[in-house]
Parts: sequence; C-alpha cells; structure tokens
Amino acid sequence: MNKVSITHMSNAHTDWLRGLDFYKEEVNILKSRLTEIAGKNTSKEIQKEIGHFESQFNIQIENIHKLSHDIQANVKLAGREFLNSGAGYIDGELFEQHNELGKRYLAEEKTVGELKQAFYHFASPLM
Repeated sequence: MNKVSITHMSNAHTDWLRGLDFYKEEVNILKSRLTEIAGKNTSKEIQKEIGHFESQFNIQIENIHKLSHDIQANVKLAGREFLNSGAGYIDGELFEQHNELGKRYLAEEKTVGELKQAFYHFASPLM
C-alpha cells in the first residue's frame, strides 16, 4: 500500500493553497481589466465575449473556492489521523483523497492558464 509522510502532505497542501490564492487574485485582476474593456466597447459582438469571460471568471473563482475548502478539510483529517496514529504517515482513503486533490489542483492551474491566455488574445487589441 502506498504511503505519504504527513510533512510531505502538509507541504503540498500549503503550496496548493498559496497557488489557489494567487490564481484567485489573478482572475480578479482579469475581471478588472474586463470591466475596463466593457466600459470602452459597446458592440454586441464584444459584449457577447465580455459576458463569456465574465461567466468563466466567476466559474473559476467558485472552483478555486471549492478546491481550497476541500484541501482545508483534508488538512484537518490528516491532522486527526496523525494525532490518532502518531506514525507520521498516511495511507488508504486519506492518501487517495490527497492524490485526487493534487489532480484537481493541476487541472485548475491548467484551466486558469488557458483562460488567461484566451482572455489576453481577446483583450490585447481592445486595450
């Protein structure tokens, strides 16, 4: 059975939470730029794109919030397991949850990067 040290898990959680904070701030900056573009451009085609990006930004903020909450819940479970076992390692279901959170974090990182790139492609001629 695979195991991971509590220290490694804790470091990963910290990295993920910091990364999510960064991505949330980045999306909020993009939302501000979108607001600037919306104020300067009133064509229906551009307004349609603005609506699309506004929706996508809101979805990603919500996804970041949910993932952050799930990571924090995993931190609490790991802390309890550590106190109960004292072994310094986790395995089983908690290990699987940790791995799934890592996959979700990487997916969110990729999604925000792709969204940012698409937004800049749209926004660069308008700014």
